[in-house]
Formats: sequence, structure tokens, C-alpha cells
Amino acid sequence: MSFVDKTLDRAGQWLARVLQAESSGYEPFTPSDPETLRRTLQPGDILLIEGNQKIAVAIKYLTQSTWSHAAMYVADAVGETSADGEPLALIESNLGEGTVAVPLSKYATYNTRICRAVNLDAKDRDMVVRFMVDSIGVKYDTRNIIDLARYLFPTPPVPVRWRRRMIALGSGSPTRAICSSLIAQAYHSVPYPILPSIEQDTDAPHAASAYSRAEILRIRHHSLFVPRDFDLSPFFRVIKPTIEKGFDYKKVRWSDAEPGEGAIPVVGAEGKSSRSTVES
Repeated sequence: MSFVDKTLDRAGQWLARVLQAESSGYEPFTPSDPETLRRTLQPGDILLIEGNQKIAVAIKYLTQSTWSHAAMYVADAVGETSADGEPLALIESNLGEGTVAVPLSKYATYNTRICRAVNLDAKDRDMVVRFMVDSIGVKYDTRNIIDLARYLFPTPPVPVRWRRRMIALGSGSPTRAICSSLIAQAYHSVPYPILPSIEQDTDAPHAASAYSRAEILRIRHHSLFVPRDFDLSPFFRVIKPTIEKGFDYKKVRWSDAEPGEGAIPVVGAEGKSSRSTVES
């Protein structure tokens, strides 16, 4: 590595640390419970996370979304555990760090959402998971300063129509290691649609006829995908653990205040409710 490359790499590592620093004042509304997630998640599921890092603020602004990060649940496919003995069940790509496997407990204090591919067969699911496992170790090229500097401003002055393009700005190598881009690659390898563009097949016979016109699902390039696309996709189902295990609103115990007057229900990991109040 040349002197210039070493200098750029060091500067990039510094930038990555700055962007990964957590912002103060973050309070999750409904933080995740790792055990409940573990009982609900299936291999291939995508876990969207509302991050609180400085880079997360910029991503949420650019994508106009709650979600700034995405990881894939692979169950025990990695075959390794954390220092505490917890399975490394999530695979994600982090700025400056690259693609790594982490435990579910990493996001115990964050708002999350589960997105599940609809009717994905077992063979394709295994292929998607294997793609992610094989990607572990792919590093983020911190020498590309432009690719990192785009996130220095929490609310960059970028027109709405260019914001998604700004997410994909940079060279192909570091861009493909961004969280949602890698997951999009995994599903495209099957292939499975995420958020395709709709085009009219003008070359089809009798294209002018409403009956004969065909729509082509054109899967967009993986570098253009952002975390919220899995939430918006018509081909991914949103899975909510509380509902999946059987929710009965009549069994919820409220606080002394009447519903709607400052009282909130709190449902625990086993479906048991507890009493809680908030200031109105």
C-alpha cells in the first residue's frame, strides 16, 4: 500500500469512528426483546433497526424513514458464538468494519421491525443465507473518503430526487458492503424481487391493447436499495412478534388512568401485561 493509500485509509478509519459514534438523547419507544425476536425470526428474515449513530441520522434524513440499518437473521448458520456464549445469529455490514456476524442482543435497546420474504422456498432461503455467510469478512474500503464524507452532515442540502442516489455514491467496492445493498444482492442472487420498477413492454404484440400489455418487473441495481425498501416492498411481510404469538386486547391490563388519558399497556416477552403510566 502506497503512502497516499495509507494516509487515506487512516483518515477514513477516523471518519468511520466519528460517524459510528452514538448520538445522545435516543430513547426507543418499543425496544426489542432478544428472546422474543429469537422465537419469531426465521432464517432469511430482515431486521430493520432505528439506529442512533451520527450516520444513522443522515441515512434516516436521506431516505425519509425510521430505519437506518438492516441485518439478516441466519439462525445458527454461522456456527459461532459471542464471548457470552450467545449465537451470532445476525449478519450485517457496518461502516468501516465491513460484514460481520453479531448476536441479537446487540439491538436489545433499539426499535426494530421484522420483514419476511413471502413464499420463499427452502432451497432459495438457504441460498440467501449462504450468500450472507460467505460475505462475512468483506471489508469496507475506508480509503474512499468521498464515500464516507457524504454522511458528515446529518441533514445534507440535497434535493429530494437526488437523495437516494447520494446513498449509492462512491465506488462499487465500498458501496456493496453497505447493509441494505448486501442484503439486496443476496435476494437478487435467487432471484427474488424487493422493490422493482414497473415498465411497459412496448415490444409485445398488440402493445396498444390493454389486454396484451405486459408489465416487466425490473429489479433495480442493489446499490440503490435502502433499509426502508424492505418495509415498503409488496413482496415482504411485516412480522410483529406480539401479534404473531397471539394478541388479545381484552387481556391487556391498563394503569389506573383510563385508556387515552395517559395510560399505556405494556406487554412482556411472554405476553403478560404490566401496569405503566405516562404523563399526559
